[in-house]
Amino acid sequence: MATKPKDTAVPPAEITIPVAEGEEPWTQQELAEVRAQLHDDAVSFEHKYLASQAELTQLLTQGSDIAGRDPADVGSSNFERDQEMSLVANAREMFEQSELALRLFDEGTYGVCESCGKPIGKARLQAFPRATMCVACKQRLERRS
Repeated sequence: MATKPKDTAVPPAEITIPVAEGEEPWTQQELAEVRAQLHDDAVSFEHKYLASQAELTQLLTQGSDIAGRDPADVGSSNFERDQEMSLVANAREMFEQSELALRLFDEGTYGVCESCGKPIGKARLQAFPRATMCVACKQRLERRS
């Protein structure tokens, strides 16, 4: 797992986040709030990831001997294991997204679309702080999937 997110905020005065055409520039307070939200999300998702991983480990280390077990119990156990694996993967992805966004913020490259290089947009980042693509590029990507 990557290093833990920094808990010390970069002074917002050192950060400039681009905005989409027609949007108001970020205020110092908004920058501080976004960074705090990114940090809180990274910490929260890391805890969820570790908890889900521990639960999965427990499920996997429980007796795997299926001899003599009711097929319904085996099916139920398999379903529970698969669900927990999905939760672990999702929690890890959310943690990694939060950590990446926080790193980009601290490096001063937050708010720039990783695909086209244009501003992601203030409104989008306020709604989804972990966004790394503008709406147009994200829609294009999802249409290809």
